[in-house]
Amino acid sequence: MSQTIAVIKGDGIGPEIMDATLSVLDALDIGLTYDFVDAGLCAYEKTGELLPAETLASIARHKIALKSPLTTPVGEGFSSINVALRRHFDLYANVRPAISFPNTKSRYSNIDLITVRENTEGAYIGEGQSMSEDGETALLTQKITRKGSERIVRYAFELAQAVGRKKITIVHKANILKTTSGLFLKVAREVAAEYPQIECNEMIVDNTCMQLVMRPEQFDVIVTTNLFGDIISDLCAGLVGGLGLAPGANIGKECAIFEAVHGSAPDIAGKGIANPCALLLGAVQMLEHIGQVDAARRLKQAIVDTMNDKDHLTPDLGGAGTTQTFAAAIIKHIKA
Repeated sequence: MSQTIAVIKGDGIGPEIMDATLSVLDALDIGLTYDFVDAGLCAYEKTGELLPAETLASIARHKIALKSPLTTPVGEGFSSINVALRRHFDLYANVRPAISFPNTKSRYSNIDLITVRENTEGAYIGEGQSMSEDGETALLTQKITRKGSERIVRYAFELAQAVGRKKITIVHKANILKTTSGLFLKVAREVAAEYPQIECNEMIVDNTCMQLVMRPEQFDVIVTTNLFGDIISDLCAGLVGGLGLAPGANIGKECAIFEAVHGSAPDIAGKGIANPCALLLGAVQMLEHIGQVDAARRLKQAIVDTMNDKDHLTPDLGGAGTTQTFAAAIIKHIKA
């Protein structure tokens, strides 16, 4: 059965890693077709808009998008194009797996955890920002709602139940942020009580960061608010070798966008050495989301096999391969 997805090639290294990723998806031969649309700096240069209406319409039409990193020009209307996309489509759940792969530069070899981050509320959104006339005082409003807290925690428990995860850690700062983080924790406890089959514990965010560094194996699924989730998910990426291996899914009721979470890396753009793994792993999440579970498994296994064989790995992984030769090696394993 064919499926059309919106594809945003992005800026910097984005087109290179997207071309590599699509060649791998094509090798799976599962009937995917692509609707190419623009966002970010490349869209601005073509249309004068960072997020054209055509792009939004394509995502709304197909319900699924695969996105490379975008550049938001300094001084333009968007503080972040990614935040704008999340707001427009109400992509409330940010899902960031961190999984150990062979032959990576990391301290651990047994990491397998998921951070589920609320994507639409809290300090990260930047609502209510103001600066005093003398430039001495800056203010920011932080808003947490029962609705936002309930749906992200429920999403985490439903995800854990669906994929066989056994434990959820609720991360908060309710000891200090009595109202905002306090409301999140209160609601999280109420939702957790509905899932007695899943072990649940609570942890203050600063202790969570320390524990992730010291004993990451104690974590399975982490659920938390927006800003804490942004920080924790990058910390988890560091446990498995960096952002080059960090995918992300932004999921809402109607649409979902899958991506590499690293930046557009303009310093290496055009050199053909960018690691496509983060976007490929985002494609794994996408395939699982659209029900192509076997294809997702085959793709993930081919990435593992390629890294195990040290087959045309890119320089950041210690090899001398290029973006395209790395992709070609993964394709070889898919077809083996």
